[in-house]
Amino acid sequence: MPASVSVTSAIPLSVADLIHAALLEDLGSGDVTTEAIVAAMATSRALIQAKQPGVVCGLAIVQSVFDRLGPVSWNTRHEDGSVVAIGEVVGEIEGPAQTILTGERVALNFLQRLSGIATLTRKFVDAVEGTKARIADTRKTTPGLRALEKYAVRVGGGVNHRFGLYDAVLIKDNHQAAAGSISVAVERVRQRAGFMMKIEVETQTLEQVEEAMRCGVEVIMLDNMPVDQLREAVQHIDGRALVEASGNVTLDNVRAIAETGVDIISVGALTHSAPALDLSLRLVA
Repeated sequence: MPASVSVTSAIPLSVADLIHAALLEDLGSGDVTTEAIVAAMATSRALIQAKQPGVVCGLAIVQSVFDRLGPVSWNTRHEDGSVVAIGEVVGEIEGPAQTILTGERVALNFLQRLSGIATLTRKFVDAVEGTKARIADTRKTTPGLRALEKYAVRVGGGVNHRFGLYDAVLIKDNHQAAAGSISVAVERVRQRAGFMMKIEVETQTLEQVEEAMRCGVEVIMLDNMPVDQLREAVQHIDGRALVEASGNVTLDNVRAIAETGVDIISVGALTHSAPALDLSLRLVA
């Protein structure tokens, strides 16, 4: 994205726009199969069920998808954030059979994707329970779906990192290389950004941590550091900045990372690698 892009063009698409685009992509000029088989006046009832355990997220979007196609009754059995078991009914749809069948895939695509993110996030949150660490997302999101995917992270119990390049400063290694040093990069940012905007600096060594601290930044990211080095860095920072751990975080190592005393653990996998929660829609009448 060019540096001259306007702020308004960086605002995520609305949910309504996303649903419209998804339906247009799937439906095109019409559902040839359903329209050929199902009478226009036929009504039906369908259940959305969980085929694996997980955290449900995106229930309101199901209603919105079907509302765009025709009037249906969508009765949820749960709320976003609820844990469901295998075979459990998530919700029930009643209305025109054509509408239900035509909207099925788009509704499930949103619901499965967001529920998968919420489910994976909950696993990470549970893994660090009892520590002070909070699990955060990153900008590694599906293009156009960032607002929804970050919502799913919150539903799963996580917290949101910055939404884009516009709402917080994060001086990464390439910025430091372009500026020549952390200190120069921070100084240039302070000349440009308002005093209300937090500055975070990515560090990979204890020397970089010390330089970031001398600059008085609000957040220090410890990137891809081994656990022992993380612990040493946290002790050195000693509460003078918020500490974020990032890089190659997995369910296997997240607890050890949390126990070093970091405040935030950012996990790109929450959004770039979360498997969809397996859900199905089945006509029952």
